[in-house]
Amino acid sequence: MEHRVFDVIVVGARCAGAPTAMLLARAGYSVLILEKARFPRDIMSSHYIHQPGVALLDRWGLLDKLRATDVQPLDRVIYHVGDDIRLEGCSLPADGHRTAYAPRRFVLDPILAEGAVDAGAELREGCQVTDLIFEDDRVAGVKYRVSDGSEITERARLVVGADGMRSVVARLVDAKTLVEDAPLTCTYYSYWEGLPAEFELYDKPNRWVGVIPTNGGRTLVMAYFPQSEFNEVRRAAGPAFVENVRTTAPEVYERMAGAEQAERLYGTGEQLNFLRQPSGPGWALVGDAAHHKDSIAARGIMDAFIQAQLLANRIGDDLHDEARLRKALRRYARNFDSQFMDFYRSTLTVAELRVPESKLDLFRAIADDQDRIDRYFATLSGAIDVGDFYNADLLARLART
Repeated sequence: MEHRVFDVIVVGARCAGAPTAMLLARAGYSVLILEKARFPRDIMSSHYIHQPGVALLDRWGLLDKLRATDVQPLDRVIYHVGDDIRLEGCSLPADGHRTAYAPRRFVLDPILAEGAVDAGAELREGCQVTDLIFEDDRVAGVKYRVSDGSEITERARLVVGADGMRSVVARLVDAKTLVEDAPLTCTYYSYWEGLPAEFELYDKPNRWVGVIPTNGGRTLVMAYFPQSEFNEVRRAAGPAFVENVRTTAPEVYERMAGAEQAERLYGTGEQLNFLRQPSGPGWALVGDAAHHKDSIAARGIMDAFIQAQLLANRIGDDLHDEARLRKALRRYARNFDSQFMDFYRSTLTVAELRVPESKLDLFRAIADDQDRIDRYFATLSGAIDVGDFYNADLLARLART
């Protein structure tokens, strides 16, 4: 079967693909979204949306729909480092938004997909992309299989791969891996009911625990281990998880005794770290298809939003002019590298699970200054640049330690 020619086909309808489709449909383009799953469908996630991501949801007119669910607003971070340092505060606002959220993906993803459909995109679920159509030197469409086994061909001026870190689109266009680092952590997590919590982080050598309230009155507890321990941890993941929480976050461990584990234990050792070539003739990549890093910084959802907006901005009204489209896709690639490389490197630094003395010196230097604490959290969220945190006064104070 072969049908109309779309302006854009987006492969994947989650937190990268759906906003990309929505923005391009709002720009007046005809957009088809092909999603392998059928919503609502859960997926492995750390859930957290940092303040710049929340600001984008508001800009897109989707934040009120998220707020209408039972997701808990998060306006405070409690960060325990080592045995004696506790920082408490909140990121500075991004475009007026200081509150973060951590929705379950079976809540968030349908909201995003609905936003794309409301903008005029066509969503087809249960579709597995099997191949791409090439004409001359560019991508010109896709082939995909539906549940009854039949294969369908659709053509488009642009194919966007938003299909995750093992992207079929990236493989079929032979997207080059520009940067790659070995996995540094593995993680196991589950959800508890009756566990009072805020957004809490516990950081000790070779261990890390994150606690995040989410939908349905449930709280995510996520434990990180060095990747080198994965084979050992996976053999007895339950006891290893509990022991990690007990030694790294004893306050949480005590609260868990009065709570009930509501779901099974989930885990992964596939904490891949890479940046791929994000565009080429007739194609682009967004989200984990283009850029994946350790989940410890919980930046995946926000980065997907930023990439969707970046790609839509770069395309603008250039889609129907081949020369201008190629130039727009090259601009997207240049901006992509400059915008995400620093956060990629800083995330890997956290994923090393080290607590060096220099880190402790920094936190001791800012521990009595709420503005500096909030600015530190703002560097993690992306609300401010690192240079806005390390001002002359702070550098002088650190020099005296």
